[in-house]
This record gives sequence, C-alpha cells and structure tokens, in this order.
Amino acid sequence: MVAFQPAVSPLLPASPVAWQFSFVSGKLLLPEPEQGMFGPQVLSELPLHAVQTHYLGRLDGVDCWTASLEIIPTGWRAVSLRTAMQEMSTELMSLAARAAQVIEWDRAHRYCGVCGTPTVLEPTERCRSCPACKHVAYPRLSPAMMALVWRGKELLLARSPGFAPGFYSALAGFVEAGESLEDCVHREVAEEVGVQVSKLRYYGSQSWPFPHSLMVAYTAEWQEGEIVPQAGEIEDAQWFSIDALPGIPPRFSIAGHLIRDTVAAMRAEEA
Repeated sequence: MVAFQPAVSPLLPASPVAWQFSFVSGKLLLPEPEQGMFGPQVLSELPLHAVQTHYLGRLDGVDCWTASLEIIPTGWRAVSLRTAMQEMSTELMSLAARAAQVIEWDRAHRYCGVCGTPTVLEPTERCRSCPACKHVAYPRLSPAMMALVWRGKELLLARSPGFAPGFYSALAGFVEAGESLEDCVHREVAEEVGVQVSKLRYYGSQSWPFPHSLMVAYTAEWQEGEIVPQAGEIEDAQWFSIDALPGIPPRFSIAGHLIRDTVAAMRAEEA
C-alpha cells in the first residue's frame, strides 16, 4: 500500500526527485503530451516562477510540494482540477486535493481577517498568524453531508440546475453552525425534497477541494412524505429503480462510489 506521510517542514534527507502540484489561477499544471506523463521530477526540472511553495509531506518516500505560479511555464498546460483528478490514481487525487486547498488557504489569508495586518507563515504548523493581534488562520474546512435515500429497490436522486442534462446525484448540503452531521442529513433531505428519513448509516468521506469541503456520505431509508423539490435548489428529483438509473457521478467522486456500492449491495441481497 502506498503510504503518505504528511508534514509541514521538509523531511531530511530530501528525496532525489519530488512531486510538485503547481497551480496557475486555480488550475493544475500538467506536462504537455509530448513531455510525457505527470510524475516525480528532479528539482531543477520543476516549474519556476513560484509565488509561494508549501511542503506537503512524502508519498511512498518521495517529497511532495505544492506551488502557486504566475505564468504557465514552457512545456506545461493548465487543466481544471476536476478534470485532472478524474485521470489520477486515488493516492495522487488525494494529494492534488490537499495541494489545491493549501494553495487556496494561503491565497485567502495573506492579510489578517480581524485587523488587516499582513500575516506570516508559521514554520512548525500549517497556519498563518497575525503579528499584530495574534489571530491565527488555519486551512478552512467546510463539512457537508451527502445522503442517498432508498425505498425498497429504488433510490431517490436529484439534479441541480447546473447539472449536465440527464445527470442526477445523491442529495447534499453544508452543515450549519451548531448542527450535528445527523441533524444536517435530516434537515437537508427535508428541505431539498420534502421527505423524512430514518436508519442513517455512515458510508464514508472524501476531501472535496471545490474549494475546501469535506463530504460525509450516508445512506438513509425513506420514512414518509412525497417528493417536493426545493425551488431554486433542486430542478428535479425522482425515485429511480436500481435497474434503470439515470446518468450518475463518476467514481472519482464519493457520490459515484456511494450510488454504485449501494446498488451492488441491493442486488446482492436479491441473490
């Protein structure tokens, strides 16, 4: 199993090659096709002109860095993070997500949110501190629940206005202040589609760097109520037989895993 060892300060001795996740205007840099596959490189060959760099740790003994650049270097191309992640292994996808969130945190906290003083990086932990008022800013994390509601051999799937035509997914929403994850599941399901659920079962979680979410996924059994889509939030919501699903998210997202694994479990119960 490939092991990732997170760290804030570079580990010694440095590895002879390194992964570097470089970003220009929020897009990840990948080599042009003629340059070969994205992979570890010797430091002298990594993209230059970095505005800021951050050490992430080591993946299977190889140092990992992230950097923010102002221009796209020769031989590289800028790709949306979502597109790049779909082509990566699970380990690299997780690292790319971490790198993107560290870069976004660094960009958004150059100045103190309390008094406006320029902040400074702390050498021993992932934070920026204010030398004037001592306010400390850590990377932001926004927890969000995801709920796949089931009834017999049917799944309740919905689509937001921005989804591609024919594309549906599980319900999802951000956790509010003072709310537990379970409270959030019940509230969001009721708000988005008007039904009540029970028998919540935790499925798993995924870091989702758009820009800094933590998706926490559950399955839940329908208890009562008819579907009433929330105006402005849900374009359509329906019960779908597990044998006649619409377009669903790819497996690189936890929604794609959640739906497919739930369907597989339901079919296994029939066997």
